[in-house]
Amino acid sequence: MADSPISPPPGEPVGARPDLPVCVRHPDRATGLRCVRCDRPSCPECLREASVGYQCVDCVNQARATARRPRTFVGAEFSQRMVVTPVLIAVNVLLFAITAVQAGSVSSNQRSGLFEQLVMYTPAVAAGGEWWRLLTSGFLHFGPLHLALNMIALYVLGRDLEPVFGKLRFAAVYGVSLLGGGIAVYLFGGVFTVVAGASGAVYGLMGAMLVAVLRLKLNPGPALGVIALNVVLSFTLPGISLLGHIGGLVIGAALTAGLVYAPAAKRNNYQVAAVAAAVVLLVVLAVVRTGQLV
Repeated sequence: MADSPISPPPGEPVGARPDLPVCVRHPDRATGLRCVRCDRPSCPECLREASVGYQCVDCVNQARATARRPRTFVGAEFSQRMVVTPVLIAVNVLLFAITAVQAGSVSSNQRSGLFEQLVMYTPAVAAGGEWWRLLTSGFLHFGPLHLALNMIALYVLGRDLEPVFGKLRFAAVYGVSLLGGGIAVYLFGGVFTVVAGASGAVYGLMGAMLVAVLRLKLNPGPALGVIALNVVLSFTLPGISLLGHIGGLVIGAALTAGLVYAPAAKRNNYQVAAVAAAVVLLVVLAVVRTGQLV
């Protein structure tokens, strides 16, 4: 005579035992195991090994979602994804394309009306109050070769610095260095000299790289070599704004020192103060210079 299966009482999960709870994710499975984090009953399929005991998949997923990424020595969350660097490159390329179209020439794009409105020209800043030129000139370039050299350098430096510095700190170093280069030209350059290019900001990133290497106690030889080579080229090649380069290099290195050597206890506060102090100093220098010229 064949045996026939006994159906469970209505409402009781299949496979459940009256002396054991059922898995919270699989009501048809009785289990004597529990998650060490939430203490809910879970079957072996729903448990994952933890540092102590086993946790259910829900607790594991929740922990992953709330886990903080490791911080770099600057205090930023490390991320391989670059955002600021490609955006800066895109803005520079876009402005070059616009000026080239307006001028009707790729090699003589400085004849563009937009170029003339944004380029660094001391009389326009001092007498005309066109302060934006101190910054906007850093996004203009004389011809495609000038653009290509600066954008390649920006990409190489940004690829190493942005993941470590984070988006905000990297953008701050770039922007303040760019302003520092423009202010240096405004303070010490020829009054009727026209200056453009991202070189001041790029040199600021070089200074940032050197300070970061020193902070990590690595060999500074390669960074010093790159900086020395570029400074020599600034002296020897015609049409190069040495003042813009040196200004960006100095302010970029100084600001980065304020970022990387800030006390860990209140790092963010000190870093914000360093950026604000650098901007205020540059603005004060510009105002003083304007008073002298006017």
